[in-house]
Amino acid sequence: MVLSKLETGARVGDQAFEAVHAAIVSGEYAAGRRLQIRDLAAELGISVMPVREAIKRLEEAGLVETKPYRGAVVKDFTPEELLHVYEVRRLLEVGAAERGAFRVTADDVERLAQLDRAVREALERRSVIDYLDRDEEILSVVYAATGNPVLVDSIRSLWGRCRHFKIVGVREELDRGEPSSLLAYHERFLEAVTSGDARAAAGVVTDSLDAATDRIRRALPEAAVPEAPRAR
Repeated sequence: MVLSKLETGARVGDQAFEAVHAAIVSGEYAAGRRLQIRDLAAELGISVMPVREAIKRLEEAGLVETKPYRGAVVKDFTPEELLHVYEVRRLLEVGAAERGAFRVTADDVERLAQLDRAVREALERRSVIDYLDRDEEILSVVYAATGNPVLVDSIRSLWGRCRHFKIVGVREELDRGEPSSLLAYHERFLEAVTSGDARAAAGVVTDSLDAATDRIRRALPEAAVPEAPRAR
């Protein structure tokens, strides 16, 4: 991905952050890629200062890390770190799904139907990023119905941290010729939400996150696998 020149102005720092952030979460900037400030500034057509500030914000968001002799790089999460991310996602999203599904409006349901079509079209085009964006937008509609923007922002931040893992997972399913597997949780979730079954919606999110956690655990050496949380 080649970054586009920015319109200089008061928000140039925010624009730099958004441009580099988009390149990371889209997978265009792969994990481990060096983020050379002068090169990024030249691509964006701005000075190095707002780029430096953008990199610092991305580091605070957990998407970038500074390594000796390499400088800033796109963070490559280890399986152990991903397990921590998914543990927190489970804590936040199961409750958000149940509360949100209980409060969705008729307009929300109509929007979910539109996004459902967009998800299927993205899979037909084998567009991994569009699929993930629309899938996350579906969850966002339901989670936003909780009326708690801090909760939604926290969840979206966690999605950014595990985006590279999600991209790899979707590509593997498409390469195996099994796009229908990517719709299994999606269909169950929409059915639960649109029928007003909040508990079932929470159960689908639980199952989905547990399945992702299991995939991460399989990538760990046996001795390093921590105990899974016990249901209460």
